[in-house]
Amino acid sequence: MTDFNTKPLNETTWLDFARLVEANNGVWGGCWCMWYHGKGASADDAAEKRKAKECLVRQGRAHAALVYESGDCVGWCQFGSPNELPRIHNQRAYQKTDPVLPDWRITCFFSGKGHRGNGVASVALEGAIEEIRKLGGGIIEAYPEDIEGRKASSAFLFNGALHMFERQGFERSRQIGKHKWVVVKTIT
Repeated sequence: MTDFNTKPLNETTWLDFARLVEANNGVWGGCWCMWYHGKGASADDAAEKRKAKECLVRQGRAHAALVYESGDCVGWCQFGSPNELPRIHNQRAYQKTDPVLPDWRITCFFSGKGHRGNGVASVALEGAIEEIRKLGGGIIEAYPEDIEGRKASSAFLFNGALHMFERQGFERSRQIGKHKWVVVKTIT
């Protein structure tokens, strides 16, 4: 069993996060996990996205639980308030359900090359839940993919797998895509 630990993304862990992103082609070709922050926060150029992400981290407006193995950052789970992360996938279907906004959103996961498939995302989710607890708790919402009974490409699992959330006590709220669910959990 691999020995992982988590730390919050902040000014002191920024360089660890940046090294992992840069070692993985900026994550999905230069996204830097900026898409969920909204149109105003997402530049076209990867270097601009890096700069914008660092600015948000230094302002305390970008959150993630970073996963470490032997001192190296190997993955993360991004979370934040709906104000910090206004964009989600399947937004139209989500809006049709007349949602009450949660206190927190969990939007995406990333595991670096060589670390996929060995529990990094599960550890990252546990770390995000703990960070949310430290930040006051509340209602957490996430948007995972249901992969039960079918083979799903890892390219579609950036929001996480439904069974991983259910193992952590999240409950299905409503379906917003063919295999996409809104799940919720309250943390005190």
